[in-house]
Amino acid sequence: QVQLVESGGGLVQAGGSLRLSCAASGRSFSTYLMGWFRQTPGKEREFVAGITRSGNTYYGDSVKGRFTISRDNAENTVYLQMNSLKPEDTAVYYCAVRDGSILYTRPEKYDYWGPGTQVTVSS
Repeated sequence: QVQLVESGGGLVQAGGSLRLSCAASGRSFSTYLMGWFRQTPGKEREFVAGITRSGNTYYGDSVKGRFTISRDNAENTVYLQMNSLKPEDTAVYYCAVRDGSILYTRPEKYDYWGPGTQVTVSS
């Protein structure tokens, strides 16, 4: 069992930045593949970014060049640095764990989820 807790969400103006953090419980954090997703009411959960055990990263098309995912295995934490934020980035952001080596963008491939953190970007 893995427990995840996101933090760092809030209200920011368009063009601004936020850094989300996701703290994970458990001693096997370094073996997990981590992902960030986001969701708005009435829409499906959208893949934002993922990072493998070895540190390889992958991004959704809508955030490429603006968001950066990173991980600190010593701190059992994964981060999402979000720059040049746009109103369309407004969503609840979720951290997720996949107990596997292949990075997928589909949310059903992930095994554990955090409760989410709200990000609101005003125009």
